[in-house]
Amino acid sequence: MNYKLPPGFRFHPTDEELIVYYLQNQAMSRPCPVSIISEVDIYKFDPWQLPEIAELGEKEWYFFTLRNRKYPNGVRPNRAAVSGYWKATGTDKPVYSGSNRVGVKKSLVFYKGRPPKGSKTDWIMHEYRLADSITHVQHHSMKLDWVLCRIYKKQHSSKTLERKVEDFHGQSNRTTPNEASDKQVMRLPSICSLTHDLLQLDYFGPISQLLIESSSSNLWLPKHLVDGEA
Repeated sequence: MNYKLPPGFRFHPTDEELIVYYLQNQAMSRPCPVSIISEVDIYKFDPWQLPEIAELGEKEWYFFTLRNRKYPNGVRPNRAAVSGYWKATGTDKPVYSGSNRVGVKKSLVFYKGRPPKGSKTDWIMHEYRLADSITHVQHHSMKLDWVLCRIYKKQHSSKTLERKVEDFHGQSNRTTPNEASDKQVMRLPSICSLTHDLLQLDYFGPISQLLIESSSSNLWLPKHLVDGEA
């Protein structure tokens, strides 16, 4: 690299900034604010090779690419790469600067193999082109126009989801001391609230006897109530 970036520099431009400050300058042979986007024919490489030749980037990489025609008499670009091809997905999205339409953003996915039986990969490309780029193409040339490409690999969240499910089951199976004591007395919440002193009163005698007899059946009686009648 023949440039020096300030400490803590991060390159996270918006769609508008990519077109207005970088792609427009590249198309008109003017210098960009920072020379950190390389001119690379990305179709001569597979996407996993591109991070090694990028000027900058950790999880996403930027390139200027001069698109080529697929057919001499058309404007359809050639999307074939070394061991696969790029396939458009979704619809093109306009990019605005204020109220002005300055460009178009296209999303593509890389497939290994030959169409139409290629194998889909996790490599994604966002291709930015100027709004009026096709109208300036020379008909006698196989070259189309300059585009700016942002390439990255989609990250799966299956491991994160799996971890969340495991944590949920772990918490649901975990019992706190308070929860354990609540489960022990929930069979007779109103009767179990009686204290030892109340059970010793004469007019609570029948109830006390009933509770003691119930302890030998399916009903569970807290131990301190039974001991009070022993």
